[in-house]
Amino acid sequence: MQAVMGELITLIIMAFALGMDAFSIGLGMGMFKLRLKQIFKIGLTVGFFHIWMPLLGMMCGRFLSEQFGTFAAYAGGILLILLGIQMLFSGIKGGESAALAPVGKGLLVFALSVSLDSFSVGLTLGIYGARTILALTCFGLAAMILTWSGLLIGRKIQGLLGLYSEILGGSILCAFGLKLLLFN
Repeated sequence: MQAVMGELITLIIMAFALGMDAFSIGLGMGMFKLRLKQIFKIGLTVGFFHIWMPLLGMMCGRFLSEQFGTFAAYAGGILLILLGIQMLFSGIKGGESAALAPVGKGLLVFALSVSLDSFSVGLTLGIYGARTILALTCFGLAAMILTWSGLLIGRKIQGLLGLYSEILGGSILCAFGLKLLLFN
């Protein structure tokens, strides 16, 4: 029982560490004019991706771990910079309809970009034989809750900053993308 509790605490800490990028990016994406129903759907989607990506990682095993870990960070960084640039241009042009909003394809890009790193973690957890259901539950719930929190806080900031909120949100996404590219 003590071993399970130790693993649970470790997995919860890992899940929140992985979900913090969803929170940070949610702050930026929350500055789009989103309805609560959209925020709910975005959180569920990100949580879903944070379950499936580590599961895929666990299934792939050690062979891909070293190669994909670096690729995931770079791919996620590039996606975030593209989303951020698109938001910046949209904000500068006066809030025209976004080409890649967090709905439809944009939602899938958003969810994929924040969950790519969980694929690498899944590879590592698979190697060490972590309890799959426990790990996936922790990752999915933490990502979903942190995404909702980021989006809701971003939504409040958007209401306070008006048009400039989209520029701020785009800047946050670009900065986080650059961090992934430069410091991984």
